[in-house]
Order: sequence, then structure tokens, then C-alpha cells
Amino acid sequence: MKVLNIHKRILNRPKNEVVEILKTLSTDNDKIWPKDQWPPMRFKGGLKIGAKGGHGPIRYAVEKYNPNEIIQFRFSRPNGFNGIHKFEINAVADAKTEIKHTIDMRTVGKGTLAWVFGIHSLHNALIEDGFDTLENNFLEKKKSTTWNFWVRFLRKQIAKSRNPSN
Repeated sequence: MKVLNIHKRILNRPKNEVVEILKTLSTDNDKIWPKDQWPPMRFKGGLKIGAKGGHGPIRYAVEKYNPNEIIQFRFSRPNGFNGIHKFEINAVADAKTEIKHTIDMRTVGKGTLAWVFGIHSLHNALIEDGFDTLENNFLEKKKSTTWNFWVRFLRKQIAKSRNPSN
């Protein structure tokens, strides 16, 4: 199955300020990844071309890294995810910057089922939470995107499977 999943957000900040925040991705001082609600993004040896890592059960390697423009990852797991995901940063005006996250992949077999019935919805919530986290670095009144019913249901099932006594 062909998957093209795109999230965009315009931030009322100059590109250089957004780039500085994005440079913290997967560090101990990460200011974009919503690690308080999702498994942290980690890479062996830090964020650089060739580094392997991921978040939770999703694994990938850094394929392109220019912190002023793009961070691109190639999936290695789950099986059946064949393609990339990436963050791109573009100035749209002097004090407006677009952050864009794209998944461009083909799924096969169990990868298709995983994407359709779980990962797609969880991914959408994760990216919006990450964009909130990024934008909240610049806001007094903090943003918080509400999860839909399916995301709340899936997260509850995952929590139960990790702690069956609940």
C-alpha cells in the first residue's frame, strides 16, 4: 500500500530560531519530541548520517541530515515499512517558518495491517504533539492537541498489555 502522510505547521518565528530547537531532537535536552507522552527518540552516537535508532518499536537510520533544512530517516522496522520519514524546515517569510513531517513509504503484509489499524492514528497524534512541543517553546499560552477516541483506545490497550494487572 502506498502511504504519503504529511503534517505541516506554520510557526510565527524566524527560521533560525526554529532550527535551533530542531537541533535538540533526540538529545537529553530535546525540545521537540513529546517524550513525556511517547517513547523517546534515540540514536546510537547521536543524530548524524548513518546513526541507527528510533522510538518505541519503530526503527530507522538517519539518511540525510542538514539541520538548516532536512532530517531524513529510512525505516528498518517494523517489517513491511519500506520508505522514509523526514522533517523539513522552510522559511515562508521573515518571521514565519513551516515545519513539515512526511512519511513516504510502501507497506506490505503485516506492515500494512499495522499502519492501517494502529500506527497511522498513533503517528498522527505523535506528530501533532511534537509540533505542539516545538511551538510551545515560543508561546506563553501552551498548545495541546486533543487525541481522538481511537488514539486514546489504542494507548489504553498498549498500557494494559504492558501491565496486565490493570
